[in-house]
Amino acid sequence: MAGKIVSLVSNYVLPILIENNFELYDIEFVKESNQYFLRVYIDSDNGININDCEKVSRTLSKILDEKDPIEHEYILEVSSPGIERILKTDAHYKKYIGHNIKINLYKPFENHKIYEGKLLKADLDNIEIEFEQHSLSIPRKIISSCRLIFDKGENKIE
Repeated sequence: MAGKIVSLVSNYVLPILIENNFELYDIEFVKESNQYFLRVYIDSDNGININDCEKVSRTLSKILDEKDPIEHEYILEVSSPGIERILKTDAHYKKYIGHNIKINLYKPFENHKIYEGKLLKADLDNIEIEFEQHSLSIPRKIISSCRLIFDKGENKIE
């Protein structure tokens, strides 16, 4: 169900984003407690502000009200992915090579369950980070979450 909704919403929101020179970073349709949330994360080279989110939210909300593709009541949230954004897709990993990241694993790997380091490489199977002055390749299938680490002097989101 969530995959179908994400796909439909993606089709509705992409023209809005293109028209405004924004890009789609991610879409989530999740149930938390007894409430469903449709979260649309947008980005741009110039950053995203509250007015950008409001513009996309209003336009998308009208389309969703017209089409009514979601059978559950839900809350629509449109926002930036944030400075310490979660990396999920291959494109996310590749875009942020050279940046510092924090990785949480499902199970220990090389005696650790959490890693922080500079992202060196990424492919569909592994990511490579600089950890304790060494290069370490971590299988993506054991990564539960990965996010950028904000460092005032070093990380610049591009």
